[in-house]
Amino acid sequence: MALFGNNYERASSGIAKNTPKKKGFFRYWEIFWRKFWKLIELNLEYSCFFLPLLAAVVVFFIESISTNVAVVLIIAFAILFAILIGPATAAFTKILKNFYMEKPTFVVHDFFQTLKLEFKHALPIGIIDCILVCSIASAFYVYPELIDQLGSKIYYVFFAITLSVGLIALLMNFYIFPMMISTTLSMKNVLKNSLALAIVALKKNVVTLLILAAVVAVYGVILFFVPLQYAMILFFLLPFFPAAWLGLMVVLQCYPIIQKYIINPYYEQKGEMNPELNIPETDEEETVFEDMGGKEKPIEPKKKAGGKSSKSGGSGAAKGHKGKIIS
Repeated sequence: MALFGNNYERASSGIAKNTPKKKGFFRYWEIFWRKFWKLIELNLEYSCFFLPLLAAVVVFFIESISTNVAVVLIIAFAILFAILIGPATAAFTKILKNFYMEKPTFVVHDFFQTLKLEFKHALPIGIIDCILVCSIASAFYVYPELIDQLGSKIYYVFFAITLSVGLIALLMNFYIFPMMISTTLSMKNVLKNSLALAIVALKKNVVTLLILAAVVAVYGVILFFVPLQYAMILFFLLPFFPAAWLGLMVVLQCYPIIQKYIINPYYEQKGEMNPELNIPETDEEETVFEDMGGKEKPIEPKKKAGGKSSKSGGSGAAKGHKGKIIS
């Protein structure tokens, strides 16, 4: 970089206007490094909406609070979390989609603007997700107990059904929020299309799910096998990562599916080009200026007699000039 060196006069050939975009794994890392600090900012902002849940957990473990007060506080914090998490996830997804689409984004402003616009649409989804998570967590405790106490094998079936519903709901969530912030579909159609895409793109969804499971497994291994004083460091870093990193991966995996099966057919029926595809329409007769990015020859700094770059080339030219010098 010229900023940290002496070659301030050096210029590269520029960036070509229609340079092909990378795909898949390479596209992810390209966006990741370019938006690294914004991803951390987004992760920190999204983590703030988990504070009510954290407060409920803290109250649960405080023994000095009376039982009745603790129950009221836990329920109040849990309800607040259930109300906020859906709209916050919609806003979170909107920013990640903008990163993927390479749109100019002001993280804080765009986040809260989307939060306000999508609040009533995302609110029921957040509440339903919270109920499903609580139900599945309860199933891991209740059904094994019933099987041990009653010895009935039928509870294995109920347990498997509960886990299957939870898995399908998780796969649907890959598409619900991106579709919500990208289309004007009714909530019924959003849920219907999300269920369809969870099945149609099953292979890609399984890959996405395995990546998420691997990250959760790493956290689990660290929690159980690493000394607590070291494991807690990772938990203190949760406000900074990896939610935004994983969210970006989900958007890169799933949003092209939404474009292919939901958005593109809509524009094809109208006989229009999907503006998100970003295909430039050029007319050579009307072109006044041509973008020369990637075509220009690099500009090298002038050489001194000793072979070093000339830092006083401008002043030397001024001295040799016969006209009036304006400084």
